Amino acid sequence: MQTAVAAADTARIPLLLLPGLLNDATLWRAQLAALADIADCQVGDLTRHDTLQATTEAVLAHAPPRFALAGFSLGGYIAQHILRIAPERVLRLALLDTSCRPDSPERAAQRLAQQHSARLPGIFHGFGDKLMRSYIDASRLQDHALVDSVRAMTTRLGAEVFVRQSRIERVDGSQVLRQWRGPALVLCGQNDAITPLPVSRQIAALMPQATLVVIAHCGHLAPLEKPQQVTAAMREWLSAPG
Repeated sequence: MQTAVAAADTARIPLLLLPGLLNDATLWRAQLAALADIADCQVGDLTRHDTLQATTEAVLAHAPPRFALAGFSLGGYIAQHILRIAPERVLRLALLDTSCRPDSPERAAQRLAQQHSARLPGIFHGFGDKLMRSYIDASRLQDHALVDSVRAMTTRLGAEVFVRQSRIERVDGSQVLRQWRGPALVLCGQNDAITPLPVSRQIAALMPQATLVVIAHCGHLAPLEKPQQVTAAMREWLSAPG
């Protein structure tokens, strides 16, 4: 029995899950449970540093030697940087509701303004109503369990994490994705207002082995909004021939 259990554990693929802005393991809670039979899951911490390089190095320092890699939103930029500095450690790649485009000057200015306002006394309370309307699909705004979960997560992480993560460089990842030849999943909510579907189509077109999955009636927070569909897509990705 012990031998069989050990063999089963060995067969599970190491899976590194990278959350997004003001996200933690809560983002991946459904996938952590539903993929446990085929993946040894670990959630990277993107909250402690304010540069792309330092954040990526910290993630890699705690990651398995080799792993399947899934990055959501900000985590997608970290995943792309992992491909720049340690591509030999990545077995397969999933990019969910993210972008490979650098910040425009206008978006960079907006991030800077948000950093200043986040630190004003009494201003920052996680994702308020305006941000929530951007992050989840309109059809889910009355789902109080979902909204409360997102608010609790973003409030718990707080203003300092928001400021640090807002400072992380969003750089052009198109060249590094063109060089990726392994299995790739690109997933996007159909109504994602933060990283719209055309961006995911662009990402998928860069990688020869990419599969694009579009989740209907879904906004930006696909792993929380549509956990079953996201888990099914990731299970197929993890099970595909390498």
